[in-house]
Amino acid sequence: MMKNKNIIISGGGTGGHVFPAISIANAIKEIEPETNILFVGALGKIEMEKVPAAGYEIIGLPVAGLQRKLTLKNISFIFKLLSSLKKSKKIIKDFKPDIVVGVGGYASGPVLRKAIKNGIPTLIQEQNSYAGITNKLLAKKAAKICVAYEGMEKYFPKEKIILTGNPVRQDLLDKLGNKNGALEYFDLEENKKTILVIGGSLGARTINQSVIKDIDKIGNSEYQLLWQTGKYYYEDAKKATDESGHKNIRVLDFIKRMDFAYAAADIIISRAGAGTISELCLVGKPVILVPSPNVAEDHQTKNAMALVSRNAAIIIKDIESKEKLITEALNLVNTEKQIELLSENIKGMALRDSAKIIAEEVLKLARNGR
Repeated sequence: MMKNKNIIISGGGTGGHVFPAISIANAIKEIEPETNILFVGALGKIEMEKVPAAGYEIIGLPVAGLQRKLTLKNISFIFKLLSSLKKSKKIIKDFKPDIVVGVGGYASGPVLRKAIKNGIPTLIQEQNSYAGITNKLLAKKAAKICVAYEGMEKYFPKEKIILTGNPVRQDLLDKLGNKNGALEYFDLEENKKTILVIGGSLGARTINQSVIKDIDKIGNSEYQLLWQTGKYYYEDAKKATDESGHKNIRVLDFIKRMDFAYAAADIIISRAGAGTISELCLVGKPVILVPSPNVAEDHQTKNAMALVSRNAAIIIKDIESKEKLITEALNLVNTEKQIELLSENIKGMALRDSAKIIAEEVLKLARNGR
């Protein structure tokens, strides 16, 4: 009788790491329901809440990031790393995984390192167009590396790379054809084009400030705005909207139905996180990207340029956003030819069924090793 496979999925730190990891786990369970899956994350990070909510067990490591400046925190980093390596060794000994999957984030490093040392096959899922230091180091001994962008052989051994795309919320596509239902859901008008602004995290400050600065330009236009601000900026955005008196602006701190939001949109303004870009490619709507400058190795700019270089998106630098963003958005939404071109090109970059493809690679390695 064939033994059920044991699989560790390690990493997290942000929703951009955690939600793809859960998607991979769900896809594995769909293919082989009896598989045992254990998550390993970083204590105090988002995965410690979201993974149990998705129905999976998770163990937290005390690991933290290395500060780029000289600081006393880097002394505690060393102790936390050593403690995490020790705990990872015990986790692997107790759980006896057939494979370890790394999705990026602090917890990936210690667990994959110990797995490699024990001869356990590892798979890395690199979400960005620019590989981080940890993944570049781990890739030397990894069995497979699943990537979302072409040209990743400059970071990883070519023979190990599989172009899979990033696992995203595939259900978002189900409602794209129901634009009238989406407009009704948000109380938007059918005869007006809609600009969707996706804020929603600490990194969205500049986008929100750009909208507030030019709120009268939007309000006096023939278009309407659906604006997700994130909870930290909602009060300021709501106050600015109320004081402006414009009725063509819908302000929400969080959009629960992103499927309807995408369906309602004619153009989209967003940051350039890897998971978001993968979703936007599947959605196939024209997009203006404002990469956050406050991320490691400026990877959001590199993600955005992967689209811009193929005329599949427009980029506006964060530092230029307040002056240019809304003017550019109003110009774009009024230019059918450019809308059609951007839509066609971004759709051409979409990679579908990513979670299933990655899950199949994981299970193949779990069965066969290297």
